[in-house]
Amino acid sequence: MQQQFITSETVLQWLDDDEAILVDVREPEERAIARIDRSHALPLSCFVPDALPNHDGKKIILHCASGIRCGLAAEKIIQSGYSGTIYRLQGGIEDWYASGNPVMHD
Repeated sequence: MQQQFITSETVLQWLDDDEAILVDVREPEERAIARIDRSHALPLSCFVPDALPNHDGKKIILHCASGIRCGLAAEKIIQSGYSGTIYRLQGGIEDWYASGNPVMHD
C-alpha cells in the first residue's frame, strides 16, 4: 500500500475518464465556500473508511485544502486494510483553483 501525490491535471483526466472517485476530507463549512465538482464529502472529523463511496475498481483520490489532512485520511484507510494506492491531490483545492480549474459554490 502506498500514497502518491498527483496533479490537478491528472485528477481532472481520471474523473473525465471515470477512472477514479474524488473524496473531499475538508469540513462542511469549507466545502460550502468552494468545492470540486464530482467530489464526495467525507470530512476528516468523522472520517471512517467504510463510508467511502463505492469505488469498485476505481482509483481513490483524496483532497483537502492544501494536501495535508488528506494524508491523515489516507492513513486511516491504510489501517483499515486497504491494499491499493491512495492518491492525494498535490496542494489540495488551493492548487486545483490556482491551476485554473473550476470550483463550485453552494
